[in-house]
Amino acid sequence: MKNKKTLVLGASSKPTRYAFMAIESLVEKGHSVLAIGQNAGEVAGIKIQTKAIPLKNVDTVTLYLNPMRQRDYYNYIVEAAPKRVIFNPGTENPEFYQLLKLNNIKVEIACTLVLLATNQF
Repeated sequence: MKNKKTLVLGASSKPTRYAFMAIESLVEKGHSVLAIGQNAGEVAGIKIQTKAIPLKNVDTVTLYLNPMRQRDYYNYIVEAAPKRVIFNPGTENPEFYQLLKLNNIKVEIACTLVLLATNQF
């Protein structure tokens, strides 16, 4: 399996949050993970950063932020030029889809946990 460097945006160190489960699952499946969230913390050995960090060679950005909070990251994500951005349930954002498509970044409306569980990540 290919290691896909993945940024989890909206990361949380609360075990009940989907972002937490996604980080655990990504690490378990051997992907390198970067995490940015509102609060610092750690999940599965991955430190959650509270500020934008330099991104290089990121394959996937998976979003756990509502559309209003995504706005702060539009340019950040476009400049990082990932291959794709996954919009998890509740993060759907047609305005952002357009911007990503204009920059040749694939938009995937899916659940990261399901993609990982079914080996479609």
